[in-house]
Formats: sequence, C-alpha cells, structure tokens
Amino acid sequence: MTSETGAAEQFCGYVALLGRPNVGKSTLLNHIVRQKISITSRKPQTTRHNLIGVDTEGRHQAIYMDTPGIHQRTEKALNRFMVSNAKAALKDVDLRVLVVEAGKWQAEDQHVLDLLAAVPGENLAVLSKVDLLADKTLLLPEIERLHDSGLFTEVIPVSALKFDGVEDLRAQIFKRLPAGPHLFAEDEVTDQTVRHLVEEIVREKLMRQLGDEIPHSTAVLVERFVEEDGLTEIHADIYVERDGQKRIVIGKQGARLKLIGSEARKDIERLLDGKVMLHLFVKVRKGWTNSNRLLKRLGYD
Repeated sequence: MTSETGAAEQFCGYVALLGRPNVGKSTLLNHIVRQKISITSRKPQTTRHNLIGVDTEGRHQAIYMDTPGIHQRTEKALNRFMVSNAKAALKDVDLRVLVVEAGKWQAEDQHVLDLLAAVPGENLAVLSKVDLLADKTLLLPEIERLHDSGLFTEVIPVSALKFDGVEDLRAQIFKRLPAGPHLFAEDEVTDQTVRHLVEEIVREKLMRQLGDEIPHSTAVLVERFVEEDGLTEIHADIYVERDGQKRIVIGKQGARLKLIGSEARKDIERLLDGKVMLHLFVKVRKGWTNSNRLLKRLGYD
C-alpha cells in the first residue's frame, strides 16, 4: 500500500505489556526487540517504570511499554507509583497484551483481567513460560478461560527463552497497528538514557544477589558518568533503608558488593561496547520507598 505521495504507508502504535508481577513481561520484551533493555529476576515487581522498547520491521513499528506488575498491595509510595504507571497504560495505548504465566493463574491475574474489562480497547493474551509447564494439556483450559472472557482477539502460548511463539506474537501485533509514521529510527530499540540503563543493570544484579533479604528496599542512582580515552568511569549510589541492609549489600569484607560490581560491569561493557570502571557506594536513606521527595530524585515521578 502506498500513500498519495507514492511512499509506502507506515504503521506505528503503542503496545502495553500488562500483567501481575513476575509473569515474564520483561523477558518477553527483551526477546521481542532482540536486545536486553529491561532487567529481569525471579523477584516480583522487578520493573518499576513504564520502560519503552521499540520493534521495527519494514513498514511496521511497535512501541512497547513494559509496565510494572499490577498488584493490589499499595501501602508504600513506591508501590502506588508502580501500580499507577501500569494502570495508565490501560488507556494510553493502541493495543494491550495481557501476559499470564501458564499453569499459574492467581487472584491478581483476575484483578488485571477485571481492569482490562473496565476500559475499552483491543487486547491480546499471552500464556508465558509454557516450556516450564510439564503437562501441556493444561494449556487448553487456560486458553478457553481467556477466550471465554470475551476480551481477547487472540490467545498466544509463548516461551520467550526458547523463542517459541514470539514471531507469531509479533505478527499478530504488527497487523493491528494503526497507520502512521514511525516515531523512532529503525535502529533504535529504547527511549531510555544510558544512565538509566546502567542503573537498572546494577539493580538487577542487586536483586539476583540478595535473594529474599532485601527484596525492594534498594534503588540505584548514577552520580558520575565520564567517558575519556576509551574508558567510561561510573560512580553509582545504592540506596537502602536501614543500616542492617547496608551491611547485607556490602557483605563480609565487601565481598558481595564486589561481586555485584563485577557482574554489573560486564553487562555495562556489553551495553557501551567499551571498557568501564564502575564504583559502587552504599548509602542509607531511611524510608525512601515512602518518601515522595526521595522518589522524585530517584526518577519515580
């Protein structure tokens, strides 16, 4: 199809990845754009911002919003910020994709389903992590449950890690995008700054190293970012809420912090395609997860 000027018509639209925490939204987005832009861990609520990922192929450009997991506990300001961001995506996009972990339907999945039902718009559903489901016959009743809700035009089983179903999902999304010019260059995959991506890489390593000890009481802020003579020097502060948490992050004789820095540096060097000197500093900011002032400084605005 061509426009009146003879140029090929383009298609472009915003797509929200929605679901409860820890269903695989970030992993799915990374595989769709074929690059790691969103951090992943087995801990719920890993994603805190509506991160943008861009998938361009030919005349089609899908602009993805990897939203924080929608959950019902919002006692702290940080939780309210994340849930508010995710709910905003219900109505500010051209297409919504509900991600549900195969074989693990929970009350919070139903909560997200109810939110979708309350807002007009087209929806697709993804059953994620199907490779982890030992009994594949359990997929059929889950697919029927989603179809019977009347909310979804397609239900697509996907294993992002094995890339099964990802191309089918991309095709279904591309054919539903509205006509319009592309908003990003063909080689752009995210709107996030390099500083923010660095902060997220460090936070991912924190979450993976700390296990259940400090699930969501950490934040990362890059204070210095200098590129000179082929070397990038980065100073980043790690915020925790209590002195005891600081000791946990640092570890015995600094061993844990050193490991976090080493693992983060490797990913940052891949991101920047160059050598990196990474310095991490752990600071106590009591009650930061419930302080609007500190949340704003950390980018939760």
